[in-house]
Amino acid sequence: MKEIKVPELAESITEGTIAEWLVKKGDKVEKGDPVLELETDKVNVEVNSDYAGVISEIVREEGDDVEVGDIIAKVDENGEAGGSEEAGQTESNDNKAAADSSQEETKQEAKQETKQSGGSEQKEQKSGGKQDAVASPAARKRARELGIDLNDVNPRDPLGRIRPEDVEQTAKGGNKQQEAPKKDKQEAKPAEKTEFDKPVERVKMSRRRQTIANRLVEAQHNAAMLTTFNEVDMTAVMKLRSERKEKFQEKHDVKLGFMSFFTKAVVGALKEFPLINAEIQGNELVLKKFYDIGIAVSTDDGLVVPVVRDADRLDFAGVEREITRLGKKARDKQLQMADLQGGSFTITNGGIFGSLLSTPIINAPQVGILGMHSIQKRPIAMPDDSIEVRPMMYIAMSYDHRIVDGKDAVQFLVRIKQLLEDPYDLLLEG
Repeated sequence: MKEIKVPELAESITEGTIAEWLVKKGDKVEKGDPVLELETDKVNVEVNSDYAGVISEIVREEGDDVEVGDIIAKVDENGEAGGSEEAGQTESNDNKAAADSSQEETKQEAKQETKQSGGSEQKEQKSGGKQDAVASPAARKRARELGIDLNDVNPRDPLGRIRPEDVEQTAKGGNKQQEAPKKDKQEAKPAEKTEFDKPVERVKMSRRRQTIANRLVEAQHNAAMLTTFNEVDMTAVMKLRSERKEKFQEKHDVKLGFMSFFTKAVVGALKEFPLINAEIQGNELVLKKFYDIGIAVSTDDGLVVPVVRDADRLDFAGVEREITRLGKKARDKQLQMADLQGGSFTITNGGIFGSLLSTPIINAPQVGILGMHSIQKRPIAMPDDSIEVRPMMYIAMSYDHRIVDGKDAVQFLVRIKQLLEDPYDLLLEG
């Protein structure tokens, strides 16, 4: 009897929720066959069988939360497909004690390996359900210097990854202060449920929706977030698109949209204001010398932000192709972890849903996000004091005031406005 376990998923992912079983008890599987779909914080992944045989037992059900290393099913390598329920149950009972023993031995071996390696990030169950901490190399080094046990550190990252500043906070005694609100929150949780006299429906939040909620709250709590606004006259961009869109599509087999103009304008502005293309790590500023631009995409499961890599090296057609490709993957639930990690700045477009104005929330640990909105015709006073009706768009820039001063944020947004109102410079540079 072999066990199928939740595999290592990614450095920052240690658990997930079983979204759907792709097999049932008695089904025959080959090595490498997908057996279930696991919903994680960021993407859905398929878990494959490491063995060929017959599914003799489904240990965890759809909707269950599971962690890396948990047993989720058992495979009988000598079984025959379609075996009786009773036989499978009997065999399951006979092997229960052996399986539990094997699982405990595996955990102890993994624990010993982690102890010997001294820096391994492999997670295994502890007595009482506690896991080894997931921490960056810099955080582990800092913990060794300060003599801090990483398991005693409460990370601020909603995905559980420990950073150097978390270690330093614990060394200063901040860990106890963090534990108290957490405990109070857990104790108050049952009181949050409200009974209604009229009919209601309770629906469990998906893991991704929970993560989105946690990250948005985390960003507001940890960043000194402010928003500045401006408006862009879209006349030149719309004229240029109208003139070039047919030839552009014939030549590049992709439509010329608004997002490529905004992406190239953001890259140009980031080069002039490098602090907006940075992040805070402990007491250091990390100035990024690359331009990986996240493009927020709305899906049925919530908002995801796939990243257009090296946007500064792509021309307009390259940017449009990447946005189209990533958007399709997002809607088809085929995004991989590599598609979502490492962005340096984010653009979100609420205008496609009719939003006229909003204050976007920073996608931590980034320090800036640009919000696009609906294009509306409005009467505008021209330099010669005449009045013209122009297609106008409000744009918003939310930023982390810990790094970015108000002056730089305002000038950054003004530079984007200038580039969009004279897009021919963007074409020449792009």
